[in-house]
Amino acid sequence: MAIDIKVPQLPESVADATIATWHVKPGDKVSRDQNLVDIETDKVVLEVSAEADGVLGEITAEEGTTVTAEEVIGKIEEGDGNGADDSEDKSDDKSDDKKESESKEKSDDKKESKSDNSDAGEKIDVKVPQLPESVSDATISAWHFKEGDEVKRDQNLVDIETDKVVLEVVAPADGVLVKIKHDEGATVGADDVIGVVESGAGSGSSSSSSDESKADSKSDSKDDSGEGSDGEVAGPAVRRLLGEHGLKPSDVKGTGKGGRVTKEDVEKHVKGGSSKAESSKSSDTSKQQSKQPETSGDRDQKRVPMTRLRKRIAERLLQAKNDTAMLTTFNEINMKPIMDLRKKYKDVFEETHGTRLGFMGFYVKAVTEALKRFPDVNASIDGDDIVYHNYFDVSIAVSTPRGLVTPVLRDTDKLSIADMENGIRDLAIKGRDGKLTLDEMQGGNFTITNGGVFGSLLSTPILNPPQSAILGMHKIQERAMVVDGKIEVLPMMYLALSYDHRIIDGKQSVGFLVTVKELLEDPQRLILDI
Repeated sequence: MAIDIKVPQLPESVADATIATWHVKPGDKVSRDQNLVDIETDKVVLEVSAEADGVLGEITAEEGTTVTAEEVIGKIEEGDGNGADDSEDKSDDKSDDKKESESKEKSDDKKESKSDNSDAGEKIDVKVPQLPESVSDATISAWHFKEGDEVKRDQNLVDIETDKVVLEVVAPADGVLVKIKHDEGATVGADDVIGVVESGAGSGSSSSSSDESKADSKSDSKDDSGEGSDGEVAGPAVRRLLGEHGLKPSDVKGTGKGGRVTKEDVEKHVKGGSSKAESSKSSDTSKQQSKQPETSGDRDQKRVPMTRLRKRIAERLLQAKNDTAMLTTFNEINMKPIMDLRKKYKDVFEETHGTRLGFMGFYVKAVTEALKRFPDVNASIDGDDIVYHNYFDVSIAVSTPRGLVTPVLRDTDKLSIADMENGIRDLAIKGRDGKLTLDEMQGGNFTITNGGVFGSLLSTPILNPPQSAILGMHKIQERAMVVDGKIEVLPMMYLALSYDHRIIDGKQSVGFLVTVKELLEDPQRLILDI
């Protein structure tokens, strides 16, 4: 008996959805509650599971198709799938019988190969680890090995990126990576199987496993490039691009893995077609002189998906802009006293504490003291309540290859300047290497960002929700200043405090910024806590 696979009820206010990814293809055996297909809306990704054990008979809505609630997108044949085969035989031509025969021969060959390697080690699934709380899925960021490579126990196989942290998945045993089930860029959930390691496989079994893997890959490539498998040769985004230009996947030569058609292939094909059309038109009007100047050079463009971290940053920036009454106030400070202090004591400081004496330790120290005097700046809004924090956790903006992150330096009121410098250095190194933990990324009552390291002279920093304020430090630049009626050249720096006007009034924001200025211009007060 055939069971319809239907689109589930969509979230409120969502009219339709898009078929994102089919995880099985017609003819595959499926188990009850197995995830068959991901359906994407503008709010969430829905998983559609099998209602019973059986065989996937047909797919009526390919990847990239727009669907509505309760729409039938495929069928499952209960049992061993004979119903599904009969259905295919009725709808397909004789060439399908030939494909089925070839597929059976390949399956027999694979069974023989597996039998020959029966003395090889156990095959162990490589799974996605448990994801952090409130994180529903993740993205395969980078595979460090390819199929057929030998791996060692606890060796990092693949990086998995969430919108908060990067997780490392290590090899469960010594052996060979015989199968990669999800390539880079794929979206996965907790405990999903993303690869297979054959334990104990050495150079001999590695070769046979690699050959088997290559045979599978070759077979997949043949299926992908064959007729009637358009859903396999191009992903949803590529199919939409093909549709915009009235093309089919078979019209474009694929250069991706297994003959897969990429966006670059489609753009190249369209560009080539346009060139031919223009060439033909030009030959018909060769006696006429073109009025438009010709462009020269490489005018190709590249489209890449946003990383999950970049998406999360974008969401939080929009949240801060839309949900707060953000305002920025400015001041400037004379950095000469701190620079003189650093110059005098930097060598003995490094010898004593094992870390360099920078500016950030002074900034954090001054901010912590100012937060003690202005508790509203250290508070946050939760619904209709104001939450006052009786501790001082300062977020430090750190630029990483993946984007801007704000790890937290905790209990700064209990730290010395040397402790702060060591803590900030450790967070920066972890951020650069992608080793920051979820605990180090969460919390924080106030943020310091230093755009001056990149040469920024002045900026208006954006709040880091749910925090109520953020302090921006900038480039130190010599300027002519009037001191006691005389013009002096001093190293000056602009300060910018962005704050949520719903909780912090102008008097408090200006008072906070002036306090930071006074403490930094007289660093002895920081040391003496006065």
